[in-house]
Amino acid sequence: MKALRFYAPDDVRLEDVPEPECGPDEVKLRVRNCSTCGTDVKILHNGHQNLTPPRTIGHEIAGEVVEVGSAVNAAYGSEWQVGDRAQVIAAVPCGDCHECRKGWMAVCQNQTSVGYQYDGGFAEYMIVPRQVLKVDGLNRIPDNVGYDEASAAEPFACAINAQELLGIEEGDTVVVFGAGPIGCMHIRIARGVHRCGPVYLVDVNTERLQMSADAVQPDAVINAAEVDVVERVMELTRGRGADVVITATAANVTQEQAIAMAARNGRISFFGGLPKTNPTITCDSNVVHYRQLHIHGANGSAPEHNKRALEYISTGQVPVKDLITRHIALEDVMDAFSIVKNGEAIKVTVEP
Repeated sequence: MKALRFYAPDDVRLEDVPEPECGPDEVKLRVRNCSTCGTDVKILHNGHQNLTPPRTIGHEIAGEVVEVGSAVNAAYGSEWQVGDRAQVIAAVPCGDCHECRKGWMAVCQNQTSVGYQYDGGFAEYMIVPRQVLKVDGLNRIPDNVGYDEASAAEPFACAINAQELLGIEEGDTVVVFGAGPIGCMHIRIARGVHRCGPVYLVDVNTERLQMSADAVQPDAVINAAEVDVVERVMELTRGRGADVVITATAANVTQEQAIAMAARNGRISFFGGLPKTNPTITCDSNVVHYRQLHIHGANGSAPEHNKRALEYISTGQVPVKDLITRHIALEDVMDAFSIVKNGEAIKVTVEP
């Protein structure tokens, strides 16, 4: 079969490899869609400390069950059958540590990941390992949800996790930094699930800002390359500031701006991680203190967030179909990386 294998930074090869064999406590999928994100681009150029080459990468996965290990259904209380449609979690909690026992699976200290420790979805077939099945991380795709939509459930789940921590209330003013696919999902969740008030979308890329704005229709767009973002948000909110600010981008300045523009009792999500070579910001602690701000980190998702994402897509609360603006064949998978890197599409999905 064809698979995209990572060997070293900037050494990723689409090659023929043996089709994987399904063990007794595993499930084998025919991959139908594996979508891409900025993390895939980072892996391409920089690798990752948890990724041991050679490794098949890709972690936003949906596919069809083609084989069920003999021990799976008895061991995990499931009823998987050949032909079932399934979505796979990416972040895999251990299920046993202190954090997992507390229900904090998104911050499991022993977390492993599909596409890192286990072969991922940029391939024609893949094995869903026992670690995923153990934590109920293989999810049935609702009948009215396409494979491409289901593959978007993984990043969607990460956004759900972040917003769960923010306590968005009906009517809240929300600012989202980053006009990529995750920023678009944040806007749709804030509106469709939490019934927020005005939403403002911020980016420095004019074309990407327009493309995403056309899709998710924010109440205003702010080009941070052209105007003072904090000043503009204060104008839009009549000097009060934003109730909720989500920084879905890896830019230090956006986190500083988030603190500066937050209203009293404002909630801030540092959703996008910063470069490891420059991970610090300047924080006016008195602003945090006197405005009683709440600053949250957000790290991945738990299996339950993936299930909720599929439910929101299925019910139409949070549509994602129109956010998938490019479909790429596995043979052309390297094109997907450049499209994502250059911001030429909202969401790109690869179809083996």
